[in-house]
Amino acid sequence: MAADRHRAKTTTGGGPGAATAARAGSDPWKVAFAVLLVVSLVCVVTWVLLGSRLLVVRDVAVTGLDRVSQEEVVAAVAVDTGTPLIRVDLDHSRDRAESLDLVESAKVTRGWPATLRVEVVERRPLLAIRVGEEYRLVDGDGVRIEDSPTRPGTHPLVRVTGEIEGNGAVRAAADIVEEAPDSLIAQIQLIDATDTEEITVELGDGSFVEWGDAHNTADKSDVLRVLMREHPPEEGRVYDVGSPDLAIVR
Repeated sequence: MAADRHRAKTTTGGGPGAATAARAGSDPWKVAFAVLLVVSLVCVVTWVLLGSRLLVVRDVAVTGLDRVSQEEVVAAVAVDTGTPLIRVDLDHSRDRAESLDLVESAKVTRGWPATLRVEVVERRPLLAIRVGEEYRLVDGDGVRIEDSPTRPGTHPLVRVTGEIEGNGAVRAAADIVEEAPDSLIAQIQLIDATDTEEITVELGDGSFVEWGDAHNTADKSDVLRVLMREHPPEEGRVYDVGSPDLAIVR
């Protein structure tokens, strides 16, 4: 009986405390205060990001430039100083930067608190094409990088038919140049890509390489290196690596 009374007292004694805690936890004034505090914080953050002069574009920082000027990129991005940084449409700004002829790709990011950052990758010349009395340096898409009155010694000459920009033959020749080893590129004088399935490469020593299409450049380059070591280049010699597994020398 004494134990039962003790348990009853313990239970009775804990009841009011639990009820008080429950009432305190559900106090509507405390809940309202918490909600008001959260709303106030959200309003402050929103004002700082969108309405204040604290986090606005004050500078457009452009990197990766060589041929393109910073002024061109800033004008293309077209984000006014004073624009809230959070409001800048990064994808739209990137697209506008990439609309410049000599820009291959761009990345636009926010540099808090007040800088819009634009990272540019410019198009680079890979090939030279004879145009009239001059030579045009182009990238793999056939986009004109610059013109030269003399034949450039650092870029292979390519022969194609039709329009230069967007020409599949230019792309095929560029694929070879991008993937072949530097030691081979240094020897190439001309890439005849008028037929993209039967590309011919002329080397500086007067020998020729029947390359086939632009695929498997790495394998073809390895086979060609072996053939040239076993059969040194000479005027009129032909290396056929169109099928690397069945390469021959004539």
